[in-house]
Amino acid sequence: MSRPLFEISAIDRAIVVATQAGLPLVPRPYHLIAEQLQLEPAVVIARMQAMQEHGLIRRIGVVPNHYRIGYRANGMSVWDVADEMVDELGEKVGQFDFVSHCYQRPRRLPQWRYNLFAMVHGHTRAEVEAQVAQIAQALGEHARQHDILYSTRILKKTGLRLSSSPPQSSS
Repeated sequence: MSRPLFEISAIDRAIVVATQAGLPLVPRPYHLIAEQLQLEPAVVIARMQAMQEHGLIRRIGVVPNHYRIGYRANGMSVWDVADEMVDELGEKVGQFDFVSHCYQRPRRLPQWRYNLFAMVHGHTRAEVEAQVAQIAQALGEHARQHDILYSTRILKKTGLRLSSSPPQSSS
């Protein structure tokens, strides 16, 4: 079922432009944005909620730069677990405070047997390996096999960027 079309207003566009590089790191970021745009904070919050409900904004979340905060060994732990248990086991793995995200991916047999992925961050590879060992202990016999895929470069983590001026009509 598709969502109904949502018309982006000039206010919505201004809010997106003001927030697309990230929310300001202040105690009340929506209030600061509202002040910059000469709006009420409630309007900014309501418009962002509406844009999220209509799919213009997928999510609002923190995207830390792990390298800048000292985590240089970032490893995606990959696990081969029974498909019928992947949700339950993923919930368990996702509870570890050192797991930044955990999700299921389809297997690509015979080359790729792993179906549960959990990203862990450490200052060193030894720290990451110790964290993965904790996951392995928690999964017990349900973890048939696992591996760690270490990051080799930082990918740009940005979404769509709008210019501050709306597109011109072609009429």
